[in-house]
Amino acid sequence: MLLAIDVGNSNIVVGLFRDSELCTMFRMTTKLQRTSDEYGISICSMVEHAGLDPAGIKDVIIASVVPDLMHSLCAGIVKYVSREPMVVGPGVRTGIRITTGYPQEIGADRIVDAVAAYTLYGGPVLVIDFGTATTYDLITADGSFTAGITAPGIQSSAKSLWTEAVRLPAFEIRKPESILARETTSSLQAGLVYGYIGSTEYIIRKVREESGFADMKVVATGGLGSIIVKETDMIDIFDSNLTLTGLRLIYEKNK
Repeated sequence: MLLAIDVGNSNIVVGLFRDSELCTMFRMTTKLQRTSDEYGISICSMVEHAGLDPAGIKDVIIASVVPDLMHSLCAGIVKYVSREPMVVGPGVRTGIRITTGYPQEIGADRIVDAVAAYTLYGGPVLVIDFGTATTYDLITADGSFTAGITAPGIQSSAKSLWTEAVRLPAFEIRKPESILARETTSSLQAGLVYGYIGSTEYIIRKVREESGFADMKVVATGGLGSIIVKETDMIDIFDSNLTLTGLRLIYEKNK
């Protein structure tokens, strides 16, 4: 089995593949400081809870945007899984050519998403990841990662409201029944969700316009993205497992 780990700013998403089948997945909080033992034991325990044997893990691949925890995470995997993980970065074959300025600044998660979207759905394709930040990455028909846009994430935008404005309450992120809000909570929900739908559609239109890719597919993934996808016809595909699939595909290119 292949253990695929996506280390994001908010969560660590772990998936276990048997060939191309995703057998199980689980999440851990990124913010907590953990030792190598805590990482190793936690991962093995969650694999066992899914009814699988950690001894069956033959390889591990990691993409991370949080370098500070990588030493402990990799050490925990070596100690408890007995495998040296492959880490997505320089020297790892992806099949995607980055043609932006300063390609070293492109996060591993964005490269992994690009690999999955291009391999599964072809190009040109715009990949949207609704994470801590919302990213929009354009991959051309020949597999070139040619442009990227970064916007505040839905959760980050919501937190800024209730942490920066003393009198505004924390609220559930969901679409209210009407944009014509009549009290504070639904007013906040309406502004956030309808505003985010509008900004998402505008960015997609501008990318089509400036790239000239009228036939561009739009593929989305990530957390709260399902809320936005339900409310627009401008996103063609929502694939919640896009990043884990991209990790598997990169592993297969390099094994």
